[in-house]
Amino acid sequence: MPVHKIIAVVGATGAQGGGLARAILADPDKEFGVRALTRDTGSDEAYELARLGAEVVRADLDDEASVARAFDGAHGAFVVTNFWEHGDPAREQAQAGATARAAKSAGVDHVIWSTLDDTRELVPLDDPRMPTLQGRYKVPHFDAKAEANALFGEAGVPTTFLETTFYWENFLGALKPRREDGRLVVSFPMADSPIAGIASVDIGRTALGIFKRGDELVGRTVSIAGDFLTGDEVAAAFSRVLGEEVVYEPMPFDAMRRAGFPGAEDMGNMFQFYAEFSDEFSAKRDLDFVRELDPWLQTFEDWLVAHRDAFAGL
Repeated sequence: MPVHKIIAVVGATGAQGGGLARAILADPDKEFGVRALTRDTGSDEAYELARLGAEVVRADLDDEASVARAFDGAHGAFVVTNFWEHGDPAREQAQAGATARAAKSAGVDHVIWSTLDDTRELVPLDDPRMPTLQGRYKVPHFDAKAEANALFGEAGVPTTFLETTFYWENFLGALKPRREDGRLVVSFPMADSPIAGIASVDIGRTALGIFKRGDELVGRTVSIAGDFLTGDEVAAAFSRVLGEEVVYEPMPFDAMRRAGFPGAEDMGNMFQFYAEFSDEFSAKRDLDFVRELDPWLQTFEDWLVAHRDAFAGL
């Protein structure tokens, strides 16, 4: 059996890491092998990755030593943290710092850090258009990741910064179309601006494309999306795929901020940032280049067709 270059995948049982793990395992070139990092090696997702050929190891991002052990001997590492698990920017940055130091101590040749844009570059903290949260952020789950970028440089580990965006999978959950007065309605706070979105699996596939480029993209920021669509265009795609009219109803940003669920203010600010800075956000995302890295990149309608059954019975 050939010895593949090992990619240690943080969050391998989640959306982004799982997309990368499966992309590597399905890659006909067989250039890389997968070491799937998870806190629960007994989960169904972990068993499935093992069945597909991944090496599954236990690691906890709050335990730097466990991450260093899991990175030992790996050529590359894909690092993603789950802000929504705890909602604590300090903890997320501690986890990012631990992975950066672990990668350095293990001699990892190439890290991809899944990050997000720093909204404060366009919306300073004293900008009254949206509230400042936790005293130092506009969109905490964006800004905390962006702050953590520096930790990889400080650790001296060769890193590509993969700036992600809104998941189309949100339309399977909280933003799923609902039936009102006999018609289907999709509602989210974008007003007339297009949102940059992507299928979560394409984040993983893009990461594989980056690893395949060797060190070409080390030190670079790669900003990604799969499509740019207004709310009306999202509704029109739903209409074509579901075979009945779907209408877009804009939601006010303040309505999202007041929704009362954990992180509602963060999400309201996020959508306002997406909407009011759509041109700047989208301009960083070159779909032709993303498609070079991920030839299977899906448009929103591609993704909808693949997930049509999930909307049956609406």
